Amino acid sequence: MTNRQAPVQKNDIYDVTFEDLTHEGSGVAKVEGFPIFVPNALPDEKAKVKVVKVKKGFAFGKIEDLYLKSPERTAAPCPIYKECGGCQLQHLSYKGQLDFKRKQVENVLARIGKLNMDDVTVHPTLGMDNPWNYRNKSQVPVGEREGGLIAGFYQQRTHEIINMERCLIQQAENDAIVQAIKDICSRHGIRAYSEETHKGWLRHIMVRYGVVSGEMMVVFVTRTPDFANKEAIISEITTQFPSVKSIVQNINTKRTNVIFGDETKVLWGEEYIYDSIGDIQFAISARSFYQVNPEQTKVLYDKALEYAQLTGEETVIDAYCGIGTISLFLAQKAKKVYGVEIVPEAIEDAKRNAALNGLDNAEFEVGPAEEVIPNWYKQGIKADTLVVDPPRKGCDEGLLRTILEMKPKRVVYVSCNPGTLARDLQVLEQGGYQTVEVQPVDMFPHTMHIENVALLTLI
Repeated sequence: MTNRQAPVQKNDIYDVTFEDLTHEGSGVAKVEGFPIFVPNALPDEKAKVKVVKVKKGFAFGKIEDLYLKSPERTAAPCPIYKECGGCQLQHLSYKGQLDFKRKQVENVLARIGKLNMDDVTVHPTLGMDNPWNYRNKSQVPVGEREGGLIAGFYQQRTHEIINMERCLIQQAENDAIVQAIKDICSRHGIRAYSEETHKGWLRHIMVRYGVVSGEMMVVFVTRTPDFANKEAIISEITTQFPSVKSIVQNINTKRTNVIFGDETKVLWGEEYIYDSIGDIQFAISARSFYQVNPEQTKVLYDKALEYAQLTGEETVIDAYCGIGTISLFLAQKAKKVYGVEIVPEAIEDAKRNAALNGLDNAEFEVGPAEEVIPNWYKQGIKADTLVVDPPRKGCDEGLLRTILEMKPKRVVYVSCNPGTLARDLQVLEQGGYQTVEVQPVDMFPHTMHIENVALLTLI
């Protein structure tokens, strides 16, 4: 379809009913089947929409008159909500968010996975009692304005930084220390990195906060390895924030929007801070993958443990084990847990965390799951239960083949992407498994993201 064939024209106004939301949280309406994406709209709302841009297969619009509002529409409490790209759903009530996410999971499983939804129970989304101030990691780009440093999330679909003094989904402790670091660095003449010129020094500020331990880590991501006024800056931070136990520098010399570079060094204090999820303690480094919402992580892992139905006699394999978070939860109830992860530093962290918790029935190996697990299988290591928690792209095809060859009685699939979950469930169902139930868990309130735990059993 070319622009001339589109049934909508730029600057024209159309009466529409919104049907869905995009992954960025924009409302989706259609004119003669042609989609128009409109910010700040909700499903079932009716509006007059002005088309502002027409592309080959879709258009962008803005609301001129919202004349039928959703009963779940609410006023977003964040003053920079419409500019900032961090949240997408603050204008939808929290009940509305939970209901929408459950429906989204059901629709994707049916549409992409071709699952028979009469046979699959998708439970109501497990949400939070207080869905605010939940993020334990703040990771913000740094810029300059009027001689001082600014930091915040990017504006939607841009790399323009929205300066942010307070974020309603961040732990308050993170907000306070990011503000202080901006002020301290500005006073000491620190220059922000510019993506356009590839000059300047400070690219990102990252803060990790241990919600249970109260310990904090500060990470400076910089363009070059030098650090002007390092001692004075560190002294001011540690004096102002006694809970800081670690200050780290990561050097990223490349002209890229990837946040981290390859070199990381501890400038002050310890290499790790510590935190706990349930009864398991974790050592967390600057580069560790550690869930940003520990309260809901426990909900997620408790559900995975429930689905695994461990009696203490089982051998469990945890593919994509990361720093051992799920593995160690499982090891509390299983006879033996084997974890595999492609990132060597994560496996070192996993081994350290197993020792930290006195769990000697968890064993970890570095490598691609689709290679390591078949090797284990050849050695006679066969899983009664297999747990996968892959990245957004889902499971590797080789791993899915291995699961179908190994035939564990139960597969527990933890997913951060309903689309790739649905795709992989279809493959497993075609290979002899049945998807019994799926539990959505709201790990990231006020955003479009949704985690799921799915239980599959061998037919």
